[in-house]
Amino acid sequence: MLIRNRKTFGMGAVFAVSFITVLLLIFSPVFGGKNGLRFADDSFNRLSKGSSYFIPKVSKSNEQFIGKAFSVTIKAGNLEDKPGEAQKRAQSIANVFTTAGAAASVSGSSVKLEGDLGKVLASALQDADAMFKNDGAAIRSKYGMDDEKKSLRQWHTSLTKVHKQLQKQKMITESKIVSDVLKKALEPAYNFYTIEGEKVVDHAGMMSGLLVFYVAYTMWWGYAIFYMFDGLGLSMKKAKVKKEA
Repeated sequence: MLIRNRKTFGMGAVFAVSFITVLLLIFSPVFGGKNGLRFADDSFNRLSKGSSYFIPKVSKSNEQFIGKAFSVTIKAGNLEDKPGEAQKRAQSIANVFTTAGAAASVSGSSVKLEGDLGKVLASALQDADAMFKNDGAAIRSKYGMDDEKKSLRQWHTSLTKVHKQLQKQKMITESKIVSDVLKKALEPAYNFYTIEGEKVVDHAGMMSGLLVFYVAYTMWWGYAIFYMFDGLGLSMKKAKVKKEA
């Protein structure tokens, strides 16, 4: 008989069976029509969004750049583009910047952008704020397009290139504010679009419960293996120190 200690093996088996039962429950759509993983993922996304609203702070920092002129030329294309795609993208970028009050001239896949940096970034921040608040209609109306996320992609693509050009021009503070608009406004707005944000403080109990459950559930399986192996007579012990004669 392989089982050496029925008591510890039985304890391990109970832990293992209950662990698997809970695992099956987690993968079942019993959390408002969602499984446990989807429910937890959606919950953390809402809480993450609630902690990622930095747009007012970035907008305040951008005020000092109102009236600051900039002039850069960026490439809109990449190696994967099919014929004509780079030119279309360049024109789309130009449309976004002209709507923001800048001057934009397209030559092939290149776009020359000139204007008031602070006003351009204020327009980008306005779009990011609308998207962060799930107001896609405001973006569609502003640019006359059906895909509201496309405008933010154009902003992100173009401002990433503008940021690099400003660095080359040694305009460090200007490149820094462009980077802040990208990372603290456009990216969160795009990634969290359509998600309703919630504050962590309002769900501290759920957060604590999920954390405690995660730790306990991990240990749960560990004890199941430990007790079953112990019941089979398999265990780890510290090796005895061999003393020399």
